[in-house]
Amino acid sequence: MAKFTKDEFISGLKEMTILEIKELVDAMKEEFGVDPSAVAVAAAPAAAQAEEGPSTVTVTLVNAGANKLPVIKLVREATGLGLKEAKDIADNGGVIKENISTDEANELKAKFEEAGATIEVK
Repeated sequence: MAKFTKDEFISGLKEMTILEIKELVDAMKEEFGVDPSAVAVAAAPAAAQAEEGPSTVTVTLVNAGANKLPVIKLVREATGLGLKEAKDIADNGGVIKENISTDEANELKAKFEEAGATIEVK
């Protein structure tokens, strides 16, 4: 029996009808005892997770910018810190929130950048 390359096999599949492909999959299940569609479904979540990146991140204030008052207010709102602690973060930079979702981090970053601050998400 001739050995097919991957490209030859895919070309052959393109010429088949859906019914013929279903019959091929059924024959593969019977012959090898493996459901090829289950392998594809199991591999998809792993690939999606690899593309997403980390599930939690840390938001750090790098620079408060020229107008610190709005940044201090945002730090207080995001962290629940008092005025002095929020001012220290605005003056010196520092972690605003740790172990938060990337969506929440992006929202915080947008708010701080709108106020003129420089934010780093790690």
